[in-house]
Amino acid sequence: MFHHVKELQFNARVSAPDPRFARILLEQFGGPNGELKAAMQYFVQAFPCKQPHPDKYDMLMDIATEEFSHLEIVGATIQMLLSGVNGDLKNAADESEIMQTMNPTSKESYIHESMMNPQFGVLSGGGPILSDSNGNPWTAAYVNANGDLSVDLRSNMAAESRAKIVYEYLMKFTDDPYVKDTLRFLMTREVAHFQMFEAALQTVQPNFPPGTLQGDARYSNKYFNMSESQSMRGPWNQGTSSQLNEDWVYVENPLQRVRETNGLVEEKVEGTNRSNEQIESMDKALGQERSAEVASATPDSNMQWSTYDNDSII
Repeated sequence: MFHHVKELQFNARVSAPDPRFARILLEQFGGPNGELKAAMQYFVQAFPCKQPHPDKYDMLMDIATEEFSHLEIVGATIQMLLSGVNGDLKNAADESEIMQTMNPTSKESYIHESMMNPQFGVLSGGGPILSDSNGNPWTAAYVNANGDLSVDLRSNMAAESRAKIVYEYLMKFTDDPYVKDTLRFLMTREVAHFQMFEAALQTVQPNFPPGTLQGDARYSNKYFNMSESQSMRGPWNQGTSSQLNEDWVYVENPLQRVRETNGLVEEKVEGTNRSNEQIESMDKALGQERSAEVASATPDSNMQWSTYDNDSII
């Protein structure tokens, strides 16, 4: 149950109208890294967690709900940046008030923005729409939900990272100190959410590799030098791997190795103490553990999603 509180989570303010930046800010309203995408992603991810991981369900629903709050902040900011546009677009006079009051530069800017994104300036009538800054409509394809916590939480950390950098870039396109305050708040909440998802991931053990299957020991620590000229080395292809603690095996000539091993089918395990027999055993054990977690927490009859407690109602 959602309960709408009319006050915004953050006191969004605008110094003066700016249709140009309003259009740019649409990126975080209906874009692929925006607030609606985040809200829907965490909302959808929460459902499989309800029974086996109620703590993660609570976290995902809380953050999803906060993201809806952020969507409201972005929408309110866009509307304030369009102050005067909405009403004057409906003015039947030959010369609408907004075109009289706008200086030539602002007028041309607004016309230009309408040409670049007709839906924003023509179809919406001067209000935020669920599209990115170029008019591409929001789509559920933006949402990543794979039903595995170790995968979904990593997707969320990446989503928060992308949203954070978009807000960072957006602040370079406005000089309005009030708008910058709002963007800084939203950007900082992305940093906070990243840490929440990171902490939640650490409570899922083991969580690497993502999912259940451990991978083939013949290929988990091989680095193929797929380009000619100077070879670059670093902790990604020499020393010990960060998660499996295997020695990186640098394959200098991948083509020769592929031919010698019948297309890597006859590749040997090297640089690791793991064997494929051990890995197969781990796959089965972890698969049974994950399955039991879900099965034991999920009833198959007389199911009820919520428990209603009158004493908890304030």
